[in-house]
Amino acid sequence: MSFQNTPELIAGLQSHDWRALAKAITLTENDGDGKEELLTYAWQASREDCLLIGITGAGGAGKSTLIDGIIQEYVKNGKRVGVIAVDPSSAYTGGAVLGDRVRMGKHAMDPNVFIRSFASRGA
Repeated sequence: MSFQNTPELIAGLQSHDWRALAKAITLTENDGDGKEELLTYAWQASREDCLLIGITGAGGAGKSTLIDGIIQEYVKNGKRVGVIAVDPSSAYTGGAVLGDRVRMGKHAMDPNVFIRSFASRGA
């Protein structure tokens, strides 16, 4: 499905299509048309059956290892998992390390796991 409009994206999200989720995140991140409708849907849907866990810490503290373990446990118990990894951007290049995604790579082919990395871009 190509998701030509917001209702199609929402239908894709409702059917747990990871491609729809990726496109919805990109549309929202880029301030695209339909962003408000997507965010309203996401907010309402997440309040029904979603657990949000935030993990932060210094480099080398074991965040990726902890996240990897959490993913394993949730998937083992029949749950779907979405990971949003926000990496700091370099003050010099504007790039990000994005190491979390690499360390969680063994879950990349699992249909119950969605991993998306973002650079903070100084925000």
